[in-house]
Amino acid sequence: MNGTGFPMLHSAVSIMTPLLLAAMGGLFSELSGMLNIALEGLMLIGAFGSVIFAHYSGSLLIGVLMGILCSLALAALLGSITLYLKSNVFITGLAANLFASGLTVVLSFKLFGNKGVVVFQEMDRLPTLDIPWIERIPIIGDIFSGHTGFVYLAWVLLAICAFVLYRTPFGMRLRAAGLHERALISLGMKPDRYRFTAFLISGLTCALGGALLTLNLGAFVPNITSGKGWIALVVIFLGQKRPLGLLLAAFTFGFADSFSNYAQGVWNIPADFILAIPYVFTLLAMVGFSIYHSHKHDAR
Repeated sequence: MNGTGFPMLHSAVSIMTPLLLAAMGGLFSELSGMLNIALEGLMLIGAFGSVIFAHYSGSLLIGVLMGILCSLALAALLGSITLYLKSNVFITGLAANLFASGLTVVLSFKLFGNKGVVVFQEMDRLPTLDIPWIERIPIIGDIFSGHTGFVYLAWVLLAICAFVLYRTPFGMRLRAAGLHERALISLGMKPDRYRFTAFLISGLTCALGGALLTLNLGAFVPNITSGKGWIALVVIFLGQKRPLGLLLAAFTFGFADSFSNYAQGVWNIPADFILAIPYVFTLLAMVGFSIYHSHKHDAR
């Protein structure tokens, strides 16, 4: 079916996946008490590392694994500077984003002599998967079948994320690092260890989100993440810091992006205005979220 019946919804599921993956990692950091604003940079490093190593190795799997290693290295550096050198997490996160943006362009120029778009014509594209038992279901098959493996992996990881956070000792201790740090210390545990692990988890999921962007395209575009890491932060708060909430919020933003792509061929207005729809929606969502919480706080 491949989404032929509901192309906008089918596209929304694909578009939301990098947001969902990045938001998952950011959720671990947020619940541990450290808001990780470097999701954008972690995604970008993962995106660049994945497509470069896939190009040189000829293997998409090796590309993804190396992209994960690149993102983990940046996440480890970010966590070390923040937790052990006591740097301000927001300044460090912003520096990581700027570092990733500059480094990827410099390396792209050094490797390919091009500061713009680098297309890898010979590279295999990510295959799509048609799942028979889903495909046979009316409407559901149109929307949820025919995606790349990253989409289905994201759903599996979301279920694992929920289980780990709310059904394992590690998850309870990680959440305690953010809510009851002194209680954790009184038990002889070190909150910063859980926070450092949360940074690494952010690096892992952001790398997968970034890899999807470049490997699906077969090219590297400077700043290909285009603010998706920042939108992922909004997804975390709009989703009420819960795994199911992340899924709903990510799909909402994915649908807004899909709608803007669809509207370009329907509305006779400048494309720049249409392409701004997802970002305007992000701004409105955050304003609405802030107003909601402000009224909720006043009611107490």
